[in-house]
Amino acid sequence: MTIDEIKDNFALLDEWDDRYRYVIELGRSLAPMSEQDHSAENKVQGCASQVWLARTVQADAAGGTRLHYVGDSDAHIVRGLIAILLALYSDQPAKAILETDAVALFEELGLREHLTPQRSNGFRAMVERIRRDAREVLAAA
Repeated sequence: MTIDEIKDNFALLDEWDDRYRYVIELGRSLAPMSEQDHSAENKVQGCASQVWLARTVQADAAGGTRLHYVGDSDAHIVRGLIAILLALYSDQPAKAILETDAVALFEELGLREHLTPQRSNGFRAMVERIRRDAREVLAAA
């Protein structure tokens, strides 16, 4: 699912309860993450729930690189937030990741006002982890 499809679906849902269920449903659509990827190295610090993000760097047709992610959490709503972030960032070039404001999207979707401060902080921790990965890939290029 693309980020534009997610935005369109959010726009169709008037009630926060429906949006909340939709976020959980997005989490259920995540590809399974291998047990090997549930490692300390992939664990995101700063999240109230357990969260793992594993990246691979792949060459693209233009000779650049793209960062591909898989993610998982032990909390249903957080799995949904991961799905939104992966729709936004996965398979993107590092430069595009650094130019994309996930917090603005978070606010556009109305997530900030409906999630606990701990969930919001966890979301920011996931974004910062992905941005740090992008900076590392650019520095290595």
